[in-house]
Amino acid sequence: MAPDDSPASPSAWTSPLSAAGRLAALAALLADETRASFCLALLDGRAWTAGELARRAGVAASTASEHLGRLVAGGLLTEERQGRHRYVRLAGPETAHLVEDLAVRTAPPAAGRAEAPRTLRAASASSAMARGRTCYDHLAGRVGIVITDAMTARGLLRQDAGFALTDEGLAWFDELGVPLERAGRRPLARSCLDWTERRPHLAGVAGAALCRHALEAGWCVRIGSERAVKVTREGERALREVLGIEPGALAGTPGP
Repeated sequence: MAPDDSPASPSAWTSPLSAAGRLAALAALLADETRASFCLALLDGRAWTAGELARRAGVAASTASEHLGRLVAGGLLTEERQGRHRYVRLAGPETAHLVEDLAVRTAPPAAGRAEAPRTLRAASASSAMARGRTCYDHLAGRVGIVITDAMTARGLLRQDAGFALTDEGLAWFDELGVPLERAGRRPLARSCLDWTERRPHLAGVAGAALCRHALEAGWCVRIGSERAVKVTREGERALREVLGIEPGALAGTPGP
């Protein structure tokens, strides 16, 4: 039997493809509902086992293993083994941005046209995700947008020519006791288009550091099995103190 050289097959990634061929191969990796479901689940930034992803997508373990092999071979996921368990995660922030950007483009064009959740549980989960969630390693949803806007209003962040921390912003992180890793290739500040608010929120090194601090300091806690996060009472007090954010702003409804 001839080897499988379809765009989504592992062999396609080791063949001397043209730029167009590599783009087609990448698109083919995500052109499957099961593989897309895996990538969306992994946007929470954590490592999942193959079994957890199989249950999430409602497929057999053998099917999940085959799809995960393609995603790893294609460079979208990385894997590690601990004993009998195989863990996978998104390959990095750039992969997360790619998946999130594509999710934005597939969202309904207007909130009024969106398909209503079929159950109360689904409606609650959707509402929680819109209020606050993690987008790989930074805050998104209403929480992410409000923090980004507050940082911009206070002169800590500039959005006029792409996202950039100001000198005041760098000093603010220092005062907060949140170190920023500046040695790597990842941008210090980067915009990420929010798929529920349809506006950019803060990503990059600064966005990741702020999200990590918010979770470690108890400003936010994860809720449910999705990426949703909730701002705690301590978080409300802290955000009012350091950014002047009133609790009511965090509970606002998503933008159009």
